Amino acid sequence: MQHILVTGASRGLGLAIVQHLLAQGHLVIGCARSASDVSHPHYHHFEADVAIEEQVQALFIKIRKAFKYIDVLINNAGVARMNAFALTPFKNMRETMDVNYAGTFMCSQKAISLLRKSANPRIINMSTVAVPMNLQGEAAYAASKSAVESLTRVIAKELSTFNITCNAIGPSPIATDLISGVSEEKISRLVEQQSIQKMAKPEDVLNLVDFFMKPQSNMITGQIIYLGGIS
Repeated sequence: MQHILVTGASRGLGLAIVQHLLAQGHLVIGCARSASDVSHPHYHHFEADVAIEEQVQALFIKIRKAFKYIDVLINNAGVARMNAFALTPFKNMRETMDVNYAGTFMCSQKAISLLRKSANPRIINMSTVAVPMNLQGEAAYAASKSAVESLTRVIAKELSTFNITCNAIGPSPIATDLISGVSEEKISRLVEQQSIQKMAKPEDVLNLVDFFMKPQSNMITGQIIYLGGIS
């Protein structure tokens, strides 16, 4: 049984990750800005906004006291603001950067001391195919995830001394709340740019989570794997 922290755990892809890990017998710690409906003896939920430093600090104090260590941190919490660059309000850009990049930065930093107590410590971040595709209408979102990718590569080097690996997953479109406001036409155009021209499923991401978590993956770090292929 591993101790695994999942941010953005109350719905969408985060919820799918939580349920998948619980089914494997792990102890899962979830956090989100809202409560969780998950009821399981091995699930523990905390309400926290990863964009607010004080709340992240309090979250990790609670985790340290209750669980002593974690084996895996999955930085899944994220927001998307899909507007044309000229029409994107500054406050939306700021929120996107604060949650997607700053949240990943802070949680990864606070997790170091807890991960160092693990035999196979892992950090898994979430990026997006919007980065390599340079998708129109996603300037703020793609920029925030590009920052996550750079962070992934840098801390993969810096934390290698502690045997902590850090990798990222770049999902193609998945039918979750994150893209619920995006038109079907836009999603179709995006999918047509992929080598595998279909929507991804949560199971596709879960497969990569399992891969990065495996003890045999201890030589894999600083990598970003995109779903669907880029054509």
